[in-house]
Amino acid sequence: MTAAPRPVLWTPSPERADASRMADFIRWLKAERGLEFHDYNALWEWSVNDLDGFWSAIWAFFDIRASAPYTQVLAERRMPGAVWFPAARLNFTENMLRHALDMPEKQALVVQSETFGRRQLTWAQLAAQVASVAARFRAMGLGQGDRVVAILPNTDTALVAMLAAASLGAIWSLCAPDMGHVAILDRFRQIEPKLLIAQDGYVHAGKAIDRREVLGTIVAGLPSLERVVHVPVIGEVPPDGLAWGDLTGDDAAPEFAQLPFDHPLWVVYSSGTTGNPKPIVHGHGGVLLEGAKQSLHQDLSAKDRFCWLTSSGWIMWNAQFAALGQGATLITHDGAPNHPDLMEVWRLVERERITYFGAGAAFVAVCAKAGIRPGDDLDLSALRSLGVTGSPLTSDGYDWVYDAVKSDIWLAPISGGTDFCGVFVGGNPMLPVRAGEMQCRFLGNAVRAFDEEGNELVGQVGELVCTEPLPSMPLCFWGDDDGSRLHDSYFDTYPGIWRHGDWIEFTPEGGSVIYGRSDATINRKGLRMGSAEIYQAVEGLPEVMDSLVVDLEFLGRDSFMPLFVVLADGVALDDALKERINAAIRSHVSARFVPNEIVQIAQVPRTLSGKKLEVPVKKLLLGGDPDKVVNRDSMTNPDSFDFFVSYARSRGMGKEIRAND
Repeated sequence: MTAAPRPVLWTPSPERADASRMADFIRWLKAERGLEFHDYNALWEWSVNDLDGFWSAIWAFFDIRASAPYTQVLAERRMPGAVWFPAARLNFTENMLRHALDMPEKQALVVQSETFGRRQLTWAQLAAQVASVAARFRAMGLGQGDRVVAILPNTDTALVAMLAAASLGAIWSLCAPDMGHVAILDRFRQIEPKLLIAQDGYVHAGKAIDRREVLGTIVAGLPSLERVVHVPVIGEVPPDGLAWGDLTGDDAAPEFAQLPFDHPLWVVYSSGTTGNPKPIVHGHGGVLLEGAKQSLHQDLSAKDRFCWLTSSGWIMWNAQFAALGQGATLITHDGAPNHPDLMEVWRLVERERITYFGAGAAFVAVCAKAGIRPGDDLDLSALRSLGVTGSPLTSDGYDWVYDAVKSDIWLAPISGGTDFCGVFVGGNPMLPVRAGEMQCRFLGNAVRAFDEEGNELVGQVGELVCTEPLPSMPLCFWGDDDGSRLHDSYFDTYPGIWRHGDWIEFTPEGGSVIYGRSDATINRKGLRMGSAEIYQAVEGLPEVMDSLVVDLEFLGRDSFMPLFVVLADGVALDDALKERINAAIRSHVSARFVPNEIVQIAQVPRTLSGKKLEVPVKKLLLGGDPDKVVNRDSMTNPDSFDFFVSYARSRGMGKEIRAND
């Protein structure tokens, strides 16, 4: 029996749907290509079957600037190793800064920072700073293929430096200043940078954080460095050093190296929680096209004021360029999102008249648990759209948004990945929003749910796969000369098909629900599922602030599933609360998934981007070496892992595994 569709929480008005960028694109396809589609699913089917037609339409509709035209769209249709837009020559930065010619006095960037306060740049000022920094980079001897790395927060400095590096054809890479030196060196050592730009400290939650000693360790650990550019906050620039301010004031003419479509743009990294981070290389053209396409699904234009609450160490920092590329004003937040309280970010939304605000699902969950109601206390009339990602947003999170933020808002959660700097499933401003569900598959993304044999599933949970190449898929992993690491990361399960590592269900209507990581599968007496449904049931209780569940399959024994819970202040984990937790799981999920044990913890261990560390905890409790199952420098709260080490030791966990090895 097919499950009934989830309830509709929001439907766009005819006026909103008709005024969207998606509607503009559909009208353009009819006028310029003679193509008509009876609904969105038909449009999506065309986009993944006629890749040449679709991606050439994206290029034309968004007027991608190139000094040399492409001779083909997809010269080699295979994964990995697809070849896109051969012969084209372009530059990512040139396409970003085109708006400086059309609207030089319009705000391009507004920064709200605990460290620096508020500052802003017009498009003309942004273009001038990029040109100045690029000229200084050239004078240092930097050019195509050289690596420029930075340890900077989400402020104008990082954005300007990235655009300047890309304008030369240099390759950019960024880490957040709150990352540990081991995590930063694990990343930057792999790509042997020539130039480092680093901030010596920052202010977080009202406290000044001194990073000078850590930066000294990092510089000493990067022997390939030729220069260091300092952004002073805590101390002074060394007498023989170069200050960031010295790079930004020259009156330089803009220059943009004309590069192949697949010339490396930046290197981003996997979380690195269980091994050396994968250095993922994306190209100028692929990121440019993926970002342009995303603007259809995010309904972004030059009229928007866009803010995504992100660290500079998360792929959502890179995703901000999708908005900038459409001429939107980008508002960045640098600081603690709960300082002085959780309303501070929402006050920023009000103050800056933000039209599109995005955040991690964990932030939405924390706001809901705290009981704040931004829509009651603030003027959010400018806010039209709300994006969410990082982990599955529960239906309770949807309810909180429509009840406590704004009843008439387009809530558009997305799910994609650092791996391809893109989105697989997410929003469409022309479709209704259903509780707990993402609206559609993104255009051009041939995403499906597969069973273990590679059969497509609809209305059932399966592995999230992508059966056709995308322009923004990784060019390579840096240093992976034979491509084996890339192959093993995505293509070892279904040959020639990208396996993303998430559980997903596609509805007959075309919507989707993410159920968590497939490598953290829970298998209880033959019934397999992701962890997201358990979290929704457990965290729906007012006493439970956060939770983590793992399924441990010891050799020769039934599985053992402990549930770890973070409780509200003053709440005790007594038998009555344990029974309420179990009852919630029985009611919302299944009696099979009632845990063997419920344990109170202080914090759920999380990555720097806020994801729960289910797999490292599972490996530890199955007998893994505490020093090897997780890289603590990749965690936002490394001390939280100590509890699980003690828990494993106190119960002798893993002995069965080691005894049978």
